[in-house]
Amino acid sequence: MTETITDRLAERLRAARKAKGLSLDAVAGISGVSRSMVSQIERGESSPTVATLWNLTQALGVDFAGLLEARPEPGIDVTAAAAAPVMTGHGTGLRIRILSPAETVGAHEVYDLDFQPGGSLVSAPHSVGCREHLTVIAGRLRVVSGADIVEIGLGDTARYCADRVHEIAECGTAPARAILIVQGS
Repeated sequence: MTETITDRLAERLRAARKAKGLSLDAVAGISGVSRSMVSQIERGESSPTVATLWNLTQALGVDFAGLLEARPEPGIDVTAAAAAPVMTGHGTGLRIRILSPAETVGAHEVYDLDFQPGGSLVSAPHSVGCREHLTVIAGRLRVVSGADIVEIGLGDTARYCADRVHEIAECGTAPARAILIVQGS
């Protein structure tokens, strides 16, 4: 059975109302939308106007655009190791495998970094407020963020501002590997 936009709105508005512990009467009072209309929308019996939908989302504190977005199908999505995209040209002595799905670019990105001895990745500033979280899974790495410098080893995690010039470099003579999570690139 395919889900219609009306079904999706009904389910998401009902779930938002229940998550806030509000009755139909309470939502009607806060939003200015009649109780009967809220009930009809939640049952999928009425398609609200944009103005009505806006009032309801404001009253419930939910994202207007997010109500209409398709949610991922249930199940487990697997990308085989050999099938993960590899980025090139972003450093010396470095292989970068992209672990996050394409739809998360710019919000939440995950990378597998594999450094050869002396390998490094120098990055220009990302967007304001961007942060990186780097966890070493083999070897040692030096992290530079602006004027701040730190060396980290196996199991260590460095969290730092990435909205300035920053660098990750292998700091010994052995290969190193890390998982990098970028938030708000």
